[in-house]
Amino acid sequence: MPMHESRVKERKSLSLHNARFWWYVSKQMEFKDKRIIITGGTRGIGRATALAFAEKGANVAVTYASDSRSAEQMEKALADSGQDAMVVQSDITGKDEAAHLVSMVVQRWGGVDIMVNNAGIHRDKLLMFLTEKDWDDVIGVNLRATFLLCQAVLKPMISQRWGRIINIVSPSGIKGRAGQANYSASKGGIISLTKSLAKEVAKIGITVNCVSPGVIQTSMTGKLDAHVLDDLKKQIPAARFGKSGEVAHAIVFCASPQASYITGQIIAVDGGLT
Repeated sequence: MPMHESRVKERKSLSLHNARFWWYVSKQMEFKDKRIIITGGTRGIGRATALAFAEKGANVAVTYASDSRSAEQMEKALADSGQDAMVVQSDITGKDEAAHLVSMVVQRWGGVDIMVNNAGIHRDKLLMFLTEKDWDDVIGVNLRATFLLCQAVLKPMISQRWGRIINIVSPSGIKGRAGQANYSASKGGIISLTKSLAKEVAKIGITVNCVSPGVIQTSMTGKLDAHVLDDLKKQIPAARFGKSGEVAHAIVFCASPQASYITGQIIAVDGGLT
């Protein structure tokens, strides 16, 4: 092979290597210095999502209710990522607490770019056995807190004319489920809230979407009886449970520049369940 042809091939190879390297770096740092709040962010889907954003260069604030052990583990994991992070114990069902959480993030990082409303609880019973407390607790954590935090982050997002709000819902909120009237109502309410808010803020660069995980392998599903798990698996066309990381990838996508024309939608990550 003539020497000039060899040099041309070497340059092409080097150029391709450099292109791949910078593509990798750009993907890894796609969210560099973005400011993100994730509620219920110390376990399961919330934890996987927080770490996925941190790996891509984001500064992440996560909340938790009472599990201090998970919070400590999360603090260490985020510190290992090298990104600035906050792990905050917060009662997000209170208006003042929700506003204070957002204020803390704004004071530390100068704004809020992405809000992931992930925190949620369930108190499953047939409707005739539900107490008012069962109803109020679930609506409070799932729906009221989502409303309060959406409202609180709108001011900084509107001022910067850019933002991403991702609300975590459930197949129960789409098609209902026996024994989950309160949970289904809360998640169905979040879906309607999402669609309405998306229409209000689309013109100013803010998108609002839902991600709807199906049955995901978490500590919660690990506590279910084997026959219950088998019954659930039979309802899923993919014939398996999902992983937290698979949901996290969908959330990250909804927050990415590539999803800038997607708003008011439900992104189902459920193996075909819905």
